[in-house]
Amino acid sequence: MRLLFLLLWSSAAWAHQSSEAYLNYRVDGTAIEQRLDIALRDLDRDLALDADGDGSLSWGEVRARWPDIEALADAGLRFTADGAACTRLDRAAPQLDDHSDGRHAVLVSHWRCAASVHELAIDYRLFATTDAGHRGLARRVGAAGEPLVLVPGAGPQRLGLDSRGFGGFVVEGMAHIASGLDHVLFLVTLLLVAVWRRDGAGWAPRHSARNAVTETLKLVTAFTLAHSVTLGLAASGVIDPPAALIESLIALTVLLAALDNLRPFVPGPRWSMVGLFGLVHGVGFAGPLKDLGLRGAELVLPLLGFNLGVELGQLAVVALLLPLALALRSARAYRRWIVPGGSSAVAALALVWCVERSLAVSLLP
Repeated sequence: MRLLFLLLWSSAAWAHQSSEAYLNYRVDGTAIEQRLDIALRDLDRDLALDADGDGSLSWGEVRARWPDIEALADAGLRFTADGAACTRLDRAAPQLDDHSDGRHAVLVSHWRCAASVHELAIDYRLFATTDAGHRGLARRVGAAGEPLVLVPGAGPQRLGLDSRGFGGFVVEGMAHIASGLDHVLFLVTLLLVAVWRRDGAGWAPRHSARNAVTETLKLVTAFTLAHSVTLGLAASGVIDPPAALIESLIALTVLLAALDNLRPFVPGPRWSMVGLFGLVHGVGFAGPLKDLGLRGAELVLPLLGFNLGVELGQLAVVALLLPLALALRSARAYRRWIVPGGSSAVAALALVWCVERSLAVSLLP
């Protein structure tokens, strides 16, 4: 119970938003164009870009610190082509771009190498000391192979015609769940009463552990199937709802699930509610893949790897909490304090998220 409250109140408003930078290389013989998109919120954390302290970044504030942004990028990113260093020819003018996880600074530079390029080795160190969860998503434009997930400080990683990033995207999917408090709390809320059954206007413990496990499998399966559908549709660009709307709806699903724990009011079997809510969460999962702009065959393996990572992350939550819930399902403390207290805390936090995300205000530190 104490751990649950620590998780709740140490969270930020954009709870499931992970930190990613996007790195694209366009190679033409000996010429390389490098484009690096870095989230302004990450730059503001490390460089204090918000000069007037009003909580928002203006173009003037960003533009005034552009040399510092370039210096940070230079210190955090180096590459070689087939083992040899290349020469930078120029930098493009400062610019910004919007991604699903917010506005990014765009740094474009052009390089000349000694010979035609076949493979890049990227030494990525951005935010290695300030954000353990940060990742870089790198791809070579127009080349076969999947993008690579770059872990800061992990040493040079190879990006070339034969590169494969499936395992990296599995890890990225797991990290996305681990850093997504709203998704985790949604699962925790479901697991709290998966060991119970509806009894009139309330809940009663399931007598059989087997029935509780079966109910959990129904919930996890419904959530998995639903979010896999919308994850694929959003990652491929078939659907593209506004990010603010999806974030607000995700918070609303957490709120409704927590309130249903306190007093069941959602009609029908609970797996149907979970499936419906899973459609919303799937769109929220898609951000890192959608921003890579992958289409067709080049999206298949990253999508499968990322989705597998999400499922593994979910199963880890289930494996951790379900045995505890099974053991405590008939205990008085579980019925009187743990479920009502935990669900009330989740509902309160989800309500704050709903207000923040729908009105674009900041209520939590």
